[in-house]
Amino acid sequence: MNFDYSEDQRALADTVQRFVAREYTFEKRRAIRDAEPGWSREVWQGLADLGVLALNIDEDYGGLGYGPQETGLVMGAFGAGLLLEPYLAGAVIAPALIRRTASANFQERWLPNIATGESIVVLAHADARNEPVTEIGGNLSGRKAVVAHGGCADLLLVSARTADGGTGLFAVTSGAESVHLRDYPTLDGQRAADLVLSNAPATRVGAGDTAHAIEAALDIGLAALCAEAVGIMDATITATTDYLKTRQQFGQPIGRFQALQHRMADMLLHLEQARSMSYLAAMHCTDEDTAARQRTLSAAKVTIGQACRFIAQNAVQLHGGMGMSDELILSHWFKRLTVIEMTFGDTDFHLQRFATNLSQASPAA
Repeated sequence: MNFDYSEDQRALADTVQRFVAREYTFEKRRAIRDAEPGWSREVWQGLADLGVLALNIDEDYGGLGYGPQETGLVMGAFGAGLLLEPYLAGAVIAPALIRRTASANFQERWLPNIATGESIVVLAHADARNEPVTEIGGNLSGRKAVVAHGGCADLLLVSARTADGGTGLFAVTSGAESVHLRDYPTLDGQRAADLVLSNAPATRVGAGDTAHAIEAALDIGLAALCAEAVGIMDATITATTDYLKTRQQFGQPIGRFQALQHRMADMLLHLEQARSMSYLAAMHCTDEDTAARQRTLSAAKVTIGQACRFIAQNAVQLHGGMGMSDELILSHWFKRLTVIEMTFGDTDFHLQRFATNLSQASPAA
């Protein structure tokens, strides 16, 4: 199978990598993280000018009409730079969900604004830690916990239990009086918010049960997250290799010690396995066969989750105590990889889902 990228795809990757290197240095990221609101509107507009916010939007709505492979290239570059802006939530998952559920009028209203950076739309779906959101008479009440980048959203796409027991999707304006958001930083420096809806007015997005459409959009997000993880792990190994070449012990670089060379070789094996599974996830994250798609994505998430832990932990150990200092980017890569391993289901969750899915797909003995 040919995994070579086209000339246009390589040009896209080079453009984004140059942008990150020039406009998103580690020092600038730390300044953005430490200031309110924890992300940069200026950077967001720069991404819009670059065209990457339009990547997952159809040309009919002012987008570029690209897909998961191109998104993966962008996410890999953003991973190495530890982007704090809501790219995954606002420019990958939200457009995918709108495309699958919303009317032409709704798409025409919001997708062009997403592409230009004028509007940020995020999904509020996870509610396992709080009472579920319910819809009564067109209004929503309930809670959503840890809504990724919910505090910066102009519009929230809220999943809610409908009167018929299904899952509906509703658009809620974040500034309404009955919409309360508590914004806070997460372990990795990203932003999340807890959402409380008190009989909030909402507009139904799409007809019927939207549970499958939400799952499909989140699977696209999962594939993008895998690509981000690979970008971080690649940068982590490069930085660790450079450190082993320069750190002196017993009159020579510690990279000459065979035990450390073996450990680096194991890290590289995990990286290449993760990279291959990231490619596989990108290829299959839009498949219509839900069960087959989720088996593939769970396999990818397990492989990449295990690689996240192995590479991050070994890189910190090889750097010694300085590996966890805030002044070193390695500690921030470590935190982000730790969060990625738990996002959209941790390794144990996907091992179980893969096994269950596989047993259901296998013919009875």
